[in-house]
Amino acid sequence: MTESNRVRMTWVDEVTPGTTPNTPRMRAVRYTGETLAYKPNFTNSEEIRDDRMNADPIKVGESNSGPVNTEFSFPVDGTPHSSWLASLFANAWANTPVRDNDGTADSIITQVTASTGVVAVATGAAFAVGHLVRTSGFGTAGNNGLFKITTGSATVPAVGAGLLTDEAAPPAAARMKVVGLQGASGDLVAAADGITSTTLDFTTLGLVVGQWIKVGGTGAAFRFATEGCNGWARIIAIAANKLTLDNLPGTWATDTGTGKTLRVFFGDQLKNGVTKKFGTVERGFMGQSVPTYIVQKGMLANQGEITLDTGAQIKATYTFMGLTGSASTTSLDSSPDAATTNQVMSAAVNVGRISQGGAVVAGPNFVKNMSVSINNNARVIEAIRSDGLVGPVDINLGENSTEVTLNTYFGSSAYYAAFLAGASTNVASVIAKNGQAVVLAVPRMTGTDGNPSAGGKNQDVMVSFKAMASIDPLTNAHVIMDRLEYYEN
Repeated sequence: MTESNRVRMTWVDEVTPGTTPNTPRMRAVRYTGETLAYKPNFTNSEEIRDDRMNADPIKVGESNSGPVNTEFSFPVDGTPHSSWLASLFANAWANTPVRDNDGTADSIITQVTASTGVVAVATGAAFAVGHLVRTSGFGTAGNNGLFKITTGSATVPAVGAGLLTDEAAPPAAARMKVVGLQGASGDLVAAADGITSTTLDFTTLGLVVGQWIKVGGTGAAFRFATEGCNGWARIIAIAANKLTLDNLPGTWATDTGTGKTLRVFFGDQLKNGVTKKFGTVERGFMGQSVPTYIVQKGMLANQGEITLDTGAQIKATYTFMGLTGSASTTSLDSSPDAATTNQVMSAAVNVGRISQGGAVVAGPNFVKNMSVSINNNARVIEAIRSDGLVGPVDINLGENSTEVTLNTYFGSSAYYAAFLAGASTNVASVIAKNGQAVVLAVPRMTGTDGNPSAGGKNQDVMVSFKAMASIDPLTNAHVIMDRLEYYEN
C-alpha cells in the first residue's frame, strides 16, 4: 500500500526535448496535489466476427499530461518552481549577474582579498560599477552583506579596500548576486518623472524597459528624505543619466538626494516568448516496500494560472503536456536536492500593491481576488518513431493567450465606465515576503466581460472583470514577472 503523503515528485530541466540528462540532478517539487497521467492509448479492432465478440484492444500510443497544483512561494533560480514558470512563459529568465559555489567550496567563488576588496570568481556576466551585490554563505560573517561594486569585472570585481576579510577558499554556500544599484553620495535625484544621476550610467547596469524597481533601502542614508519617493515603480525609459518611471507612488515628489547614497533594488525578469522549455518529472511512490518510480519526459507547461484570493494563500496550477515515459523500481536520482524552504505567500498579507492603469487600486473599488491565466495552445506532434520509443515526437506552441480576472467591489463607476468604453489598461501586483518580492504584470489588456449584479439579499455588489492581454508596444510582451531575491522597505 501507499498513500499521497509519501509521493515524492522531482524535476530536472532537459537540454534535448524528451531526453533526461545523464546522471541528472533532480530537485524536489513543492506541490499540493497532482493528477499527472502516463498511460497507454488503445483503440478497438474493427474486425467483424460472427460470434459478436471482440479481439484484444490495440495499443496505438502513449500519452503524458496532467495538472500539478502548488502554493506560491519565491521562485528560487534553478528550482522546479522557477523552471515551470519559464516553461509556462516559453522563455528563459533574464538574471542579474550571480556567482554561486552551489555546494562545492572554492569552485565558482575562489578568493576574497581584503586589501583590494576583490572577490575572485569564475567568468560569467560582468559585475558593473554601481551594482549593489548581496553576498551570503561566506565563512567570515563580515563578508556577508550588501556591497557596492567599485571596480567592474567578470572575474575580479571589487567592492573597495578594507570592507572584506581574506578568505582563500570560500565555502560551498558562498554566493554573490546583484540585487540592485547604489549611487554615490548625492548623485541620485528624484525628478518629477523618475530618477536622474550625474555620474552613474544607468545603461551599464543591465536594466530593461518594463522592469519593476523598489526605490530606497533601510536606513536614512540609503533612501530619499522625502518618504513619498521611496517605493515601487516601473521603468519606461533608460538613458545614461536618467531612469524614466511610471506607476510611481502616489506621493512621489522631487528630492535632491543630498547626502544620500540611494539604493534601488531590482532583480531577474521573465516575459512571455517563443522558446520551448522541457523537463523530466519523476514521481516516486515511497510508501511501497519497493517504490515505483514513474518518469515522464519532455514535459512542457501548456497552461497555468496564478490566483490571489483574499484570506487564502496564493496558488498556482500548471497543466503539462509531455512526450515519452517509463516506470521502474529505480529512481533517476536517489538523493534529490531538497525542496526550497521559502515561505508560502498569501494575498491579503503579502500583496503590497495592486495597480491598474498605473495607479494603486484603492477604495471604493477594492479587489477581492485576482487571477492571471496563460494558455500556450500547445499541440503534440504525432509520428511513427524509429528510435524504439512510444509517444509524440515534439510539442508545438500556438498563440499565447493571457487573461486576467479581477473581482472587485462595485464602489463606483470608474472601472465599469472604462470597461464599457473599451479602453486598454494594465495591471500589476507586487507580492513580497521576508525581503523577497515577485511582481506579476500584464502591461496591456482590454476588458472583455464584466457586469455588476445583485445576486440576492444581504450581499455586496461585485463586478467580475475579465480582460485579454495584447502585445504591449513598450515591453513587447503579454505578461511579465520580476523576482527580487532581496530588497529593503
